[in-house]
Amino acid sequence: MEGLDLLKKDWQKSTNSFTQIGENELSNMLKLRSSSIVKWIFFVSICELLLGIVLGITLSLSKAHDESSELLQKWGIYEFYMACSIVFYLVVVWFIYRFYQNYRKISVVSSTKELITNIINTRRVVKRYIAFNLISFAVLFIVVCSFGFYHGYTTESVMHNGNGQMPLTVMITAIIILILITAVLTLIFWLIYKLIYGILLRRLNRSYEELKKMEL
Repeated sequence: MEGLDLLKKDWQKSTNSFTQIGENELSNMLKLRSSSIVKWIFFVSICELLLGIVLGITLSLSKAHDESSELLQKWGIYEFYMACSIVFYLVVVWFIYRFYQNYRKISVVSSTKELITNIINTRRVVKRYIAFNLISFAVLFIVVCSFGFYHGYTTESVMHNGNGQMPLTVMITAIIILILITAVLTLIFWLIYKLIYGILLRRLNRSYEELKKMEL
């Protein structure tokens, strides 16, 4: 009877050992997969930044850039536009640095709880990054178009012997049209972000769900 009890104890120990090894291997696999996904988020954000810089440099060498700069100066918002552009790129660089930090943290974490925490932080940073880009575009687009339409209308009014003032009905109509155009363009950009970053976030979320099951 004593021998049977010893065999049962050994079997239970072996079973627990195999379970522990399986969980460790699964945790390592999830960590590698999560690290790879966050690395891709980091790379995609860098490519997005580089694409914006290349397009900006290309446009700065064209005649259209000189004409648009003259218009912005004429409307009195050139300094505002340049300041917003500089702040935008600085914030984007900060977000990219946060992506890199999250990638490094996920790569070196040792516990499942730490990995879950870092995945949550990464998802939060990505969502804030997308929201910042969309809000920045919408605000800048509305400001530039509003000044452009106002100055264009008042100039035409003066040229045709008008008083240079915009009627309330015209202003309300212009505001509604501008909001609709901004909403459509913002929606298009959101769908693009949803396609690119959404795929990566869904994969990251699957890792998160599997890790949560291991914690139960």
